[in-house]
Amino acid sequence: MTIKLLLLKSGEDIIADLAEMNVGDEDNPRVVGYYLRKPCIVKLQEGGTQLLTEEDNQVEQNKYSLKMFPWMPLSADEVVPIPADWVVTIVKPVEQVFKMYTEEVLKNESDNSDESDNSSSEG
Repeated sequence: MTIKLLLLKSGEDIIADLAEMNVGDEDNPRVVGYYLRKPCIVKLQEGGTQLLTEEDNQVEQNKYSLKMFPWMPLSADEVVPIPADWVVTIVKPVEQVFKMYTEEVLKNESDNSDESDNSSSEG
């Protein structure tokens, strides 16, 4: 599993389990695109949560909140191919984004597969 954050030409920030799409022989492969498994748009929005601190009785304002939405939510495909020329850059996500993606997106996937295994065996 390779969780990466991609910036697309469209300006979207996408997080996904990424695999390379290669062509050519084994000695000289060329990356022509990527396979994005469970892709999600990551949005940083202004106006996060307010916290009341007991020490100072002051309100601390988090300036940003992080939201994650499925990318191409109407697709039945779990893996979405994307050409390499649409990707501006690929980076390692910060820990908070990585954790949010693995816990909220990928964990739900393993929970659902456990439930389907249980329901099919109970039959």
